[in-house]
Amino acid sequence: MSSAEHFMYFAFGSNLLKERLQLKNPSAVFHSTGRLQDYDLKFGLWGDGVKNRWYGGVATIEESQGNDVWGVVWKLSNEHLASLDEQEAVSDGVYSPLEVTVHTDEGQVLCRTYKMNNFRASPPSPQYKEVVCLGALQNGLPPEYIKKLQAVETNDYRGPSLLDEIKDVK
Repeated sequence: MSSAEHFMYFAFGSNLLKERLQLKNPSAVFHSTGRLQDYDLKFGLWGDGVKNRWYGGVATIEESQGNDVWGVVWKLSNEHLASLDEQEAVSDGVYSPLEVTVHTDEGQVLCRTYKMNNFRASPPSPQYKEVVCLGALQNGLPPEYIKKLQAVETNDYRGPSLLDEIKDVK
């Protein structure tokens, strides 16, 4: 998963989009796309009455026999491990880091990823869904998986969100 200089990270939500991930983790470099077996992608919040910068549910993974989550394996400098943990609110107990084996065209890769604690299902905002779908398209995830992402129902939120910050960078 890591060396003295870098670690591998499996992204499946908003960090599929390079511009989103590089807001706080500029060392992130695309390694490959990959598939996490026996997991399912879910959208939700880490408790009741939670508000976040996306104004809706965000992505997590749950163990689920026979299902797959597609995503991107990023190579990051070890100096950005703390900023990635901060982005995922590990110290606040929102997400917990997890080591997973991701199947890629080059073979299996041991990666760090994150799973939400105290998950409560909640639809994503249209802006969050847009970032996830843009990242999936940007990195060439399978067309049938992209269709699955595009079919996700949203909460119809219409105000400002973190997407505005990402668009300012593009």
